Amino acid sequence: MAYNIVLIEPEIPTNTGNIGRLSLASGSNLHLVKPFGFEITDARLKRAGLDYWQHLSVHIYENIEEFYVKNSDKKMVYLSSHGNKTYDEIPFEDDLFIIFGKESVGLSKNITDKYPEDLYTIPMFSEHIRSLNLANAVAIVVFEGIRRLKF
Repeated sequence: MAYNIVLIEPEIPTNTGNIGRLSLASGSNLHLVKPFGFEITDARLKRAGLDYWQHLSVHIYENIEEFYVKNSDKKMVYLSSHGNKTYDEIPFEDDLFIIFGKESVGLSKNITDKYPEDLYTIPMFSEHIRSLNLANAVAIVVFEGIRRLKF
């Protein structure tokens, strides 16, 4: 079983490093779509991923168009605060692409408008918070998928 964790335009190197570590621990592939808010050689990225970065299955795309061209035949779901379904409703399956937006604004309106039926959210129970930390959100969703398919 392998999932595909997709980060569209990640901005914070430590989040991406932590998600890289999570990718390896969960047996997932990591897909990074440029532009990034950091250099891929950033020491903070490597430090957050510790010495695991070299063992990751990482795919880097120059832009969102290249990502969709190379993965047009894949099953994809999107995580957004604008989703009408919760992450526990995701139809998890092997090789699923789980797509997250950038830390500051999430997924673009182009994506949320184009794929409304594939849009999922993580519920939050306070009006004082806009979003979860990206690395935490990825962990919640990926390990729910593992729990569902493996256990």
